[in-house]
Amino acid sequence: MDQQTKELIESNINTNEVCLFMKGTPDAPECGFSMAVANMLKILEVNFKSVNVLSDQNIREGIKMFSEWPTVPQLYVKKEFVGGCDIVKEMFENGELKKLFEDKQIKYKK
Repeated sequence: MDQQTKELIESNINTNEVCLFMKGTPDAPECGFSMAVANMLKILEVNFKSVNVLSDQNIREGIKMFSEWPTVPQLYVKKEFVGGCDIVKEMFENGELKKLFEDKQIKYKK
């Protein structure tokens, strides 16, 4: 991945408490897994930044190298990689996602 792509990815992660790299946008997702994660964040009413990896091939491939995670979506909370759809879904269902937001002092619907 080139330096410009790396800096763009880091900038999105570093300047947004909750950042979701996804296919499409929260209002027009282009992948069921991306839609699922965006919807979980919407249900919890968490403010989050979404990055549409389909709009930039460098970001689409770069985020996978950056996280060493092979798939999108990817959720970051306060600069920490949380995981993809399966992990976030499990955390959502068992309450760990709410606990993570509490621990990181991120506002969400209780």
